[in-house]
Amino acid sequence: MPLTPLDIHNKEFSKRVRGYDVDEVNEFLDQVIKDYESMLRENKELQNQLQGLQERLNHFSNIEETLSKTIIVAQEAADEVRSNSKKEAQLIVKEAEKNADRIINESLAKSRKVSMEIEELKKQASIYRTRFRTLVEAQLEMLRGDSWDTLSPKEKETVLE
Repeated sequence: MPLTPLDIHNKEFSKRVRGYDVDEVNEFLDQVIKDYESMLRENKELQNQLQGLQERLNHFSNIEETLSKTIIVAQEAADEVRSNSKKEAQLIVKEAEKNADRIINESLAKSRKVSMEIEELKKQASIYRTRFRTLVEAQLEMLRGDSWDTLSPKEKETVLE
């Protein structure tokens, strides 16, 4: 067991004839007691300081560990969000492509239908022009004909009406 300042203070030495000077020994012992007490106090303070620093170190180590775990979780979450975003983007692109294909197909079908209607209208217009031309030519032929001059005035009025 280590010496205490009290042990040093109470230590008694046996006296001999030619021994040390008692006052000098007592002064030296008083100085040793003071220095020893000072060293013990300093040692105690350093131990307390060390304990406090150790507690802080443990606290910061726990914070570091928590932060590391949090960073890992955040990274995993970010990776998952990125992956989900890519999947969602791919789905959106596929859906857009389907819609685009549908719109194109509908447009082509409408275009074909309109083209067919245009062709039908052209045929009908051609038939109409041909019939109209035939009618006009027949009317012109009738006007040019000699039978017009042979009609009586009453018949001319009836034809004109």
